[in-house]
Amino acid sequence: MHFYTYDGSFEGLLTVVFEAYERKEWPTQIGKEGEAPPGIFATHHFVPTQEEKAKRVWEGLGKKLSKAAWENVYKAYLWEQPGFEMLIFQFVRLVFSSSKAGVEENFADPYVQKMTVVGKQMHREKHRMEAFIRFQRTQDGLFVAPISPDFNVLPLVVPHFEKRYADQNWLIYDVHRQYGAYYDQERVNIVSLEETPLGLRKGQLSPDILTAVEPMYQQLWQAYFDHVNIPERKNKKLHLRHMPKRYWKYLTEKKPRIQAHQPIQNKQVPTQMPRLNP
Repeated sequence: MHFYTYDGSFEGLLTVVFEAYERKEWPTQIGKEGEAPPGIFATHHFVPTQEEKAKRVWEGLGKKLSKAAWENVYKAYLWEQPGFEMLIFQFVRLVFSSSKAGVEENFADPYVQKMTVVGKQMHREKHRMEAFIRFQRTQDGLFVAPISPDFNVLPLVVPHFEKRYADQNWLIYDVHRQYGAYYDQERVNIVSLEETPLGLRKGQLSPDILTAVEPMYQQLWQAYFDHVNIPERKNKKLHLRHMPKRYWKYLTEKKPRIQAHQPIQNKQVPTQMPRLNP
């Protein structure tokens, strides 16, 4: 048994592929650095990331796959489910062993089937995030949106919000994976918070750091949602299929209603978001 480990990066995983071909020693399991070997008789080999080797593997795949199938390799990495490294390795090996292009259309192969399923799951989760993300504006003008997707789709949704909100500063933060994408109207930086605030984890920032009008905007959005809803056509099963309950705590329209008679306090507290660590 050959147990390969890497630093957890996509480039590191591609380097594992290159190293396996170079050594002519196929892994029986691939894991992140620090993971224990699967058995006492397994030989352990740590592969340091090498950008040039990773680039050669990635470009080689691009020459033999369609654009969609090529992108699915990266999506399988973001999928993060148990065994994803070996799925990618076996699929890559299948691609490189084929003398013809179009191997991704061989749906009789179990690795092709699985990669196709993964691609569809990631595509669905990406579009859900693009539809379900709700920003809250802080006093320093930053629009913040907490998310907690099933899969690591944050890198996939960033281009959508770069185009849609190009004139605003925003932070989309994955509270489960504890990292986010911060956009400053010029570029996107990957950041982490020193300590994730409880409110961010629960989907509602503290009123102390929000603009005074943010509760009013949330109230207006909830009122709009209620008025476009048609009780006679309510279909709870269909509603849950398109808007799974696990996303509700991040959706403004699903939060407890702000009563119309409640005054909105005009608080001007100079509190900032926790410091970001690039």
